[in-house]
Amino acid sequence: MTNARFWLRAGLVALAAAQGLVGAVQLLLPKAFYEDFPSRTHPWVSLLPPYNEHLMRDVGALTLAYVLVLGVAAVTLEPTMVRTALAANLVFTVPHLVFHSSHLDHFPTAQAVTQTIALALTVALPCALLCITQRSAPWTLPRRPSRYRRN
Repeated sequence: MTNARFWLRAGLVALAAAQGLVGAVQLLLPKAFYEDFPSRTHPWVSLLPPYNEHLMRDVGALTLAYVLVLGVAAVTLEPTMVRTALAANLVFTVPHLVFHSSHLDHFPTAQAVTQTIALALTVALPCALLCITQRSAPWTLPRRPSRYRRN
């Protein structure tokens, strides 16, 4: 496996695992996510009230939907799928970062900085992976001939 393929797959798996864990907690334990994320001693979500169970569960389900796309991209490493998965991730993470970066009034300084860095990483990683996909190095799997191709 080439270095590019290794890093693409590792990055996609890391994104899927991190977002999958968050999405599962949002969907299955919405009140716990609201009150205790990322930890009981330093919650972030509850600093932006009010709690809405419907919204929490919907966001969790939607997160898991794009985690599925990330997972398929990690397994197949098909170029269009990889780029689509990373773009889908950015469609969520960029506005998420922008919103949270501009709503830090109720956050203690250390938590505001930590949250902003954590969310910036969720944007930086897919951007870095997209850069890898733009290189001319052969990171894709060889295409299999289609059974349905006309001669």
